[in-house]
Amino acid sequence: MVPAIAVADALRAEGAEVSFVGGERAEAELVPKAGYELDTLNVEGLSRTNPLKAARALGKAGAAFGQARKILKRRQADAVLGGGGYVAGPVGLAAATSGTPLVLAEADSHLGISNRALASRARRVCLAFPLEGRTGDRYRVTGRPVPPKMTDRALARAQLGIAPDETCVLVFGGSLGARSINRAAPIAFKDAPYRVVHVAGTRDYADLSSPGPHYVLLDYLTPFGIALAAADVAVGRSGGSVFELAQYGLPSVLIPYPHASADHQSANAKWMADAGAARIVPDSELTPERLRETTDAVLAAREPMSHAALSLAKPNAAQDIAHEILAAVTGERVHPSE
Repeated sequence: MVPAIAVADALRAEGAEVSFVGGERAEAELVPKAGYELDTLNVEGLSRTNPLKAARALGKAGAAFGQARKILKRRQADAVLGGGGYVAGPVGLAAATSGTPLVLAEADSHLGISNRALASRARRVCLAFPLEGRTGDRYRVTGRPVPPKMTDRALARAQLGIAPDETCVLVFGGSLGARSINRAAPIAFKDAPYRVVHVAGTRDYADLSSPGPHYVLLDYLTPFGIALAAADVAVGRSGGSVFELAQYGLPSVLIPYPHASADHQSANAKWMADAGAARIVPDSELTPERLRETTDAVLAAREPMSHAALSLAKPNAAQDIAHEILAAVTGERVHPSE
């Protein structure tokens, strides 16, 4: 939902009216909280291992297609942005079959099922990463939309109780957290000579404890840009957050989630590491000792690694995708140079 809301904000800034279609998961809380109306569909992911669940998902998708057509008509939609995921399939197909301009955005390092199925029907497919075989006029690498950058580092540090001259390592793993990282980090950094801000997520927080006054342990932090602005180095997974790390010029230790679809987190981490912006520790090799050693090595090289991270940033991704959607309504064509 982070990239979708960022694009919605960019569209609203251009004077467009925006509403969402989603399921009953995170969007049910995040979309209204961001100030947008939400229409819901009863859909579920397509199981690749259970034929009965797969058949049930296809049945729900078929029913959702009819519901999506009614929603587009009621909303008088001029264009649809498909952000991937199983909700985007029925809505994108409803747009394509009703003549409503469709733009797709892919936030991962591979096209998901919905985006693969709809790509030939889209006016433009906006990619977070360059993808092999996805070239030509239909595809454009925009980067992954992220929230606006928090630029007041002094204020961010003051909110977390970090002195201006202190070195700070940020540890995080998403809204639920990352269990292997949550277990390793307090041991790895128990005697660290720098400050650690560990945003552990809601699932594991109650089972964790801070190893000392230098270690700030939080379950969550909103807006998360406070932690990113305050930090010198980050430790975390390598999902879509890699674009936020790039935006803030944060060198990182990346531990890809081993069960991510199509192993896209490993590809994301490699993209960062190949540019010199990160070092990778496989989840299966994560120990407190390895984590501490790698983090200290990144701290020692943080200046050139920070420059490398900044070189990967796509700060205008949300605006670029918004312009593609608006251009699809008028039939114009946006060129990457614009």
